[in-house]
Amino acid sequence: MVNTILIMAGVLMALGILLALFRFILGPDVTDRAIAFDVMTVSSISVIALIAYFAGRVIYLDVALVYGLLSFLSVVVIGRYIERGL
Repeated sequence: MVNTILIMAGVLMALGILLALFRFILGPDVTDRAIAFDVMTVSSISVIALIAYFAGRVIYLDVALVYGLLSFLSVVVIGRYIERGL
């Protein structure tokens, strides 16, 4: 039962990544693209955590943590660029 729910959650996260990718490509503004990028990174971190659970490898959670820190920094840099340029 738990595996079925986690698989459904993975499918929904993949759908969220695809929708965010659609907004990232067709976004009319830079802020839309930045938000779509952030949504894709958060969803992919969740997918990495699901892969860690199904593979039984704890090391993947470290990868997800580092990826989360790097994505946070990239969103901060993008926000600074949008606000006043580099």
